[in-house]
Parts: sequence; C-alpha cells; structure tokens
Amino acid sequence: MITDAEQVDAGWLTAALRDSGVIRDSRVTSFRADPVGTGQVGYNVRYTLDYDQRESTAPTSVVAKFPSPDETSRSTGVSIGTYEKEARFYRDLARAVDIGVPQCHRVELDEEAHLSTLLFEDLAPAEQCDQITGCSIEQAQLVVDQMPGLHAPWWDRPALDDIEWLRRPDEESARGIAGFYQALWPGFCDRFGDRLSADLRRVGEEFGESLEVWAGARRRGPHTLVHGDLRLDNVLVGPGPEGDQRATVVDWQTIAIGVGMEDLAYFVGSALVPEARRAAEAQLVDRYHRGLVEGGVEGLDRDACWDSYRCFAYSGLQMAVVASMIVRADDRGDAMFLAMAERHTAQALDLGSHEFLSGG
Repeated sequence: MITDAEQVDAGWLTAALRDSGVIRDSRVTSFRADPVGTGQVGYNVRYTLDYDQRESTAPTSVVAKFPSPDETSRSTGVSIGTYEKEARFYRDLARAVDIGVPQCHRVELDEEAHLSTLLFEDLAPAEQCDQITGCSIEQAQLVVDQMPGLHAPWWDRPALDDIEWLRRPDEESARGIAGFYQALWPGFCDRFGDRLSADLRRVGEEFGESLEVWAGARRRGPHTLVHGDLRLDNVLVGPGPEGDQRATVVDWQTIAIGVGMEDLAYFVGSALVPEARRAAEAQLVDRYHRGLVEGGVEGLDRDACWDSYRCFAYSGLQMAVVASMIVRADDRGDAMFLAMAERHTAQALDLGSHEFLSGG
C-alpha cells in the first residue's frame, strides 16, 4: 500500500485511474507533484499528469491524500481512527448522502495499521476558504445549504446502527471527551498565554467543568451522520457546472454519528467573524431547518433547532482546545485554533449557551 508521496509512480497513478474508469487505454507517463492544502493530520499532493495518448475523460491533474509525515499528527490520526474513517466514508457512505464531495478515484486502507491513502479528482479552480480570515455571509449560505444533503437522508434512521465502524454517542464517550478536554485545558492556556482573552479563559474553564453534562445533548439526539469538523479549511468554493458558485466539503476524517445541529453551530461559529455571525445566524438556522424539511425530515420544530444551535455553540471551543494540543504545532495552526476558540467563546456568550451546561 502507498502511504507516502515519495512512493507514487506513473504505474500507480495509471492503475488507480483505470480502476476508477476515467481512463481506459492511455497510461500516465510522467507527472509533476506539488503539495496543496493546510491539513494538520493529512498531507495532500496535486499531481499534474502527462499521458502517452489523450482520452476525453482523462484528468489533467488529481489530488492524493496521505497520512501526515509528521510523527505526532500521524500517531494522533491512527489512535483516533481518522484515516480509517475517511477511507470508509468514501468507500461505503459517500453515495448514500447528497452533499457535495469530490469524486474519489481510489481508496487504499490498511485496517491493521489504521492508515489510508486516497486519490481524488482535482477540484481546481475551486479554492480552499481561509479559516483565519473567515468568509462572507454568501459563502456561508453555500455551505449551510449543503448540510441537509448530509443530515436528512440519515435523520433518526435505525440503519445508523448498521454502520459497524461508527457508534452513537453514549455515556462512556462523554466521560472520555470530558476527561480529555480537562487534561489538555491547562496546556492550552499555557501555550497560548496572554493571547487568550479573559472571556475565553473563563468560558473554557466553565465548559470543561460541565462538559460531561453538556454532552448529554449528543446522546439524546435525534441522530444522523455528521461531518464532525465542518469548518472553512475543509470547504472548497468554485464554479459549478452551470457557472454558479458551489461548495464542496472535504476532509471526512471525523465522520460520526451525532446531532446535525452540531455541524451547523460549529461551522457558523468558526466561519463568520462575530459581527457577521450575529447578523446572519438566525436566517442561517432558518435555511438549514427549511432544507431538512424539504429533505423529508418530519416533525422538526424550528424553535427546537434554534435551542440546539445555541447548545452546540461550545462544539468549536471543544475542538479548538483538543485538536490544537494533539497535532503538530505551527504558526498557521496556532492562529487558526486561537481564532476558532475566540469566535466560539463569543458565540456561546451571545447565545446564552451556559444554560445548557446544567443539562438543559
């Protein structure tokens, strides 16, 4: 199995594209490799391809995703199953949802080593959004409009229990997440030091003390498939087939069974600067609720959606604290995690989310 970009050759690319059906008779003769993206746990490379002959369906470039070459990040990916989950998503579930995802030409999964390598269509000229800068309300709408296509097909379905490599949230997982957060919180505060606002220090401490109780909302459901890390770095925006702008969601390493509103609160809180979020979040929740209803979800109360959105404002804070401490550190990563933590702190304060820390 290929687990390193240095192992890729023309023969491997040819075999992968033939298996995918995008080439039949031609073969890759040479290629140029260029790293792309800002992944913390994965390493992406764009391969610009030359062929011995042209076929109309032959791609001029593809993107491969490998396990991180950084030992800390790779060990994290192995231990929490991120490489295996993403491979299984593309292999088993991508066709069972209606959200924009890239075509996957090859899935290689080593179940014993818990490593995977994936080969995708190149989505250029679509561009990765910038987690640190944030996005416009119009770009946020594109992503929010995609979410019901992931959540509605699996909303409260018993078939979720047939996905043997995923499990519903339970008390054991809540205790584990709470303990993990509490263990990492002091190091997070030491690492970022005086860059943390007083509000973030206070809210982060309060949240950690009540995280296990708060996680009860995850157990209650209703459950569906969730992305689990739906933020701007994992979204590409570019022209669709009819010239309209379209969002494609990538990086499915955190696919899980959870509460759909958690994806929404996590995305909106991290993607929009606080001023833009305050102006747009109510209508974004409305768009999401309307999309679920149009997707066949019945009996879904809009006010219940709003309360769930408020509750899960803490999700991004949890991710920022935990993820920043278990992957390789670099300047961009630090800036990204700090921006996320501060934005979700503001989100929780604005929405009065503390009331959900007592199990409400």
